[in-house]
Amino acid sequence: MAAKLFTRLSHRAVLELGGEDCRPFLQGLISNDVDRVAPDRAMWAAFLTPQGKFLHDLFVVERATEQGRALLLEVEADRAEDFRKKLSLYKLRAKVTLRLAGELAVWAAFGADSLAALGLPETAGAAQALGGGLAFADPRLAAAGARLLLPAGEGEAALAAAGLEPAEFAAWDRLRLGLGLPDGSRDLPVDKAILLENGFDELGGVDFKKGCYMGQELTSRTKHRGLVRKRLMPVVIDGPTPEPGTPVWLGDAEAGEMRSASGDVGLAMIRLEQFRKAAGQAFTCGPSRLTPRQPDWAVFPGGE
Repeated sequence: MAAKLFTRLSHRAVLELGGEDCRPFLQGLISNDVDRVAPDRAMWAAFLTPQGKFLHDLFVVERATEQGRALLLEVEADRAEDFRKKLSLYKLRAKVTLRLAGELAVWAAFGADSLAALGLPETAGAAQALGGGLAFADPRLAAAGARLLLPAGEGEAALAAAGLEPAEFAAWDRLRLGLGLPDGSRDLPVDKAILLENGFDELGGVDFKKGCYMGQELTSRTKHRGLVRKRLMPVVIDGPTPEPGTPVWLGDAEAGEMRSASGDVGLAMIRLEQFRKAAGQAFTCGPSRLTPRQPDWAVFPGGE
């Protein structure tokens, strides 16, 4: 992808978490170590049920406000209010403030040299101030480009000024799918998905050395007992684009389930046993044939 491109991620929104207790408050609730977040470093994490199942994914970055330092949480737009309410349930006497930062919009920059155009190194999670907001290399993979939290009416001009060209959302989505990166509840069924089946370990979305957080027990047990039996992986689609949730088959055996897709690329949850047995045999999903692939960054149990 030669061009330096940008697109608006209208399905994502921003919550602002402030107050003197904002870091310890969030630390006890999400899968990653909040102490890693700094003005020059963003991170990716998940908020789980007490039973360890996925509820929300979030990118976390720090910015200065008139009241001091605050954490910006990039979350799914249509579920942002639900997330805000869930976080509010745990406030108790903690000195924190929580609001939807509607003045900020979420953008993605991608393509060759897009990070350099924004003054960012090719380092996952690298962050800096930009155009009245913040820019950070995707904390999962720098190859995914940058995410930007910018004033809603100024983002496009700021990105154009940096030498980037506008692109359709589908161009970014296809890049994401090819890299094998999940996109919130589009790929992680709410109250069902398990982090380690969806790459949170290799992609830096979970910390196994931090203190307790909600849902930690299942996540740690899955890691240390080697309980991962299926994985989210990119697929090439030969035929009509399957709907999310469509079963995937290998011969007569059910092998998984389709997740999000765009044209002839998508993500599917595939049973590792079937993935290893395939040996060139086609997977099917409705009338379509699927060719799954292990991403370069992924380590599948029992293999490389």
